[in-house]
Amino acid sequence: MPLNSFVTLGRSGLRISPYTLGAMTFGEDHGWGAPVAESEAMITEYLERGGNSIDTANLYTNGHSEKIIGDYLAARPGLRDRIVLGSKFFGNLFPGDPNGGGAGRKAIVAQAEESLRRLRTDYLDIYWLHNWDRGVPVEETLRALDDLVTAGKIRYVGLSDLPAWKAAEAQVVAHFRGWTPAIAMQLEYSLLERTVEGELIPMAAEHGLGVLPWSPLKSGWLSGKFARGNSNVDTARAALVGGPAERDWQVIDVLHEVAADAGVTPAAAALAWVGARPGVSSVLIGARRLDQLKANLAAVDVRLSPEQTARLDEVSAPALNFPADNNRFLAPSLAFAGATVDGRPSPASPFLADGVRY
Repeated sequence: MPLNSFVTLGRSGLRISPYTLGAMTFGEDHGWGAPVAESEAMITEYLERGGNSIDTANLYTNGHSEKIIGDYLAARPGLRDRIVLGSKFFGNLFPGDPNGGGAGRKAIVAQAEESLRRLRTDYLDIYWLHNWDRGVPVEETLRALDDLVTAGKIRYVGLSDLPAWKAAEAQVVAHFRGWTPAIAMQLEYSLLERTVEGELIPMAAEHGLGVLPWSPLKSGWLSGKFARGNSNVDTARAALVGGPAERDWQVIDVLHEVAADAGVTPAAAALAWVGARPGVSSVLIGARRLDQLKANLAAVDVRLSPEQTARLDEVSAPALNFPADNNRFLAPSLAFAGATVDGRPSPASPFLADGVRY
């Protein structure tokens, strides 16, 4: 799907590209990111190929990511309103300050003002809660965000990395109070992280949340650099995120086989797989070099066959927490007793075997 084949994000009127440019790597402040010129080159490449969605956060490279994007947009009058710009709040940039981060009203307002300053814009298209603040009532967070919408400083609200039950609570409260509900959720999702299929993905569909997977290449493990017997990997990155376990290697092996069969890179195959998953609106992709971004963007032209997809589905099938399997397998049998409903066949219930009724 090309970058300019836009999708509607969740239950909203906002349209974004099927791949979103993630800016976590913009800036070298952490010792492994992209320099300013390379970051700007990646923005240019993404936009010139038709993309319109850029995602960052206040915490990324201590705010430098936001500044790089802000300076880029300021140097190109008229571009800002043509893109969908999102940033996240929660991360504390002020050691020792208990109100410097999190999801309380004081923190939200201050973080929004600082992000707007660095991004050199007067509004954000999506403002994302970056994580769950256990100590703050969800009503306080939602009301503060709704006030920012009313003030014109943000257009839409997003959630990231919340438990399914908390995200569902937030949506119910927002609708009940008449406040701005979230339209999307960011979560980790890849061939090596599929447990979100248990509750988060179904919850998002039920509550009108588009899904934006982050780390779709699992910290580079699915990029093609990792293969059995290959020691040519980024040792600094590996020290930060670790390395694959045997269960991961089994998935990586099949990914390489499927990619070779499809005539594409492992990265493109992995990105195409997650981009085609139910509920996914836009996949977050990032890179530290322009050539890496170009390689990842090759996924827009990849269509895996049903057989190739099935091979990846099977080898990466996750063990989900209760009651996922109960709801998926037993419930249709009990409810439909072998009938096909909404295109889905159900097995006959084992309780009906003797045919006796009373």
